[in-house]
Amino acid sequence: MFLVGLTGGIASGKSTVSSLLRELGCPIIDADVVARKVVEPHSPAYCRIVKHFGPEILLENGEIDRQKLGQLIFASEDKRRLLNSITHPEIHKAMLKQILFFFLRGYRYVVLDVPLLFETRRLTRFLNHTVVVYCDPATQLSRLMNRDGLTQEQAEQRVAAQMPLNEKRGLASHVVENSGSREDTQRQVLRLHTKLEDSMEFLLARAIAIATAAGLGGLLLYAAKLLAS
Repeated sequence: MFLVGLTGGIASGKSTVSSLLRELGCPIIDADVVARKVVEPHSPAYCRIVKHFGPEILLENGEIDRQKLGQLIFASEDKRRLLNSITHPEIHKAMLKQILFFFLRGYRYVVLDVPLLFETRRLTRFLNHTVVVYCDPATQLSRLMNRDGLTQEQAEQRVAAQMPLNEKRGLASHVVENSGSREDTQRQVLRLHTKLEDSMEFLLARAIAIATAAGLGGLLLYAAKLLAS
């Protein structure tokens, strides 16, 4: 099994591409879903967030008000970095558990849906392929304003808080152009999936994993014999 990183920009259509891949039977590990899980009330990340950002970011039921927290971090790069330093290690541990689950089930590849893939670069060294979902800046801004009910100034602020899509596009091994129709995007995703499925990279990754496991088993057996002698 090999790993494929999927990313994009806010309102670029990454969720659409992720859904299309899931419909094709691809296992998806969504970092946003994991991120919500690791900040549930009384979790380690939750306690640290409340400690640093204050109880005013909480809803009446005790959960974190994501919209209020989002307003704080999008207005301050320091606060955004602080939040990332709290949540990212917990997110990565949870994702690793899911990767192992899919590996044991024999999938050829797993998609890691990660919004800040290139910003943090913590996962890129483990990926065989990276995919960026791109749309032109005007389309991105319009979609964001319509989706979230933002003013143009608010939307521009949120787009500016991320790495530019053109820069991400230059770092990716594959690009899905999502400025047009859903049908056009769907055709591109199908071509990408076919290419990844036909790849033999999963055989090499699985052979390395088996060899590593066998080597570890041999080492443990040797140590056991030494202790018994």
